[in-house]
Amino acid sequence: MKADIHPDYRDVVFHDVTSDFKFLTRSTMSTKDSIKWEDGNEYPLVKVEISSASHPFYTGKHKVIDTSGRIDKFQKRYAR
Repeated sequence: MKADIHPDYRDVVFHDVTSDFKFLTRSTMSTKDSIKWEDGNEYPLVKVEISSASHPFYTGKHKVIDTSGRIDKFQKRYAR
């Protein structure tokens, strides 16, 4: 591989600001913020709006809203 063309792949802490959930993973994202993690080391901090802790699909609060009766029409059309 060519030298000095790849981004730095390092440990990064992602912070979901809506649910105050933090997790440590590896990423190439760059940031100026940093945070002291549970292990005592300091890592770059990336703030995100949505993660698995706050997304409705992963929290079980996801609802299918059928306003025009499409599901009923589909079930009637293809019922056996």
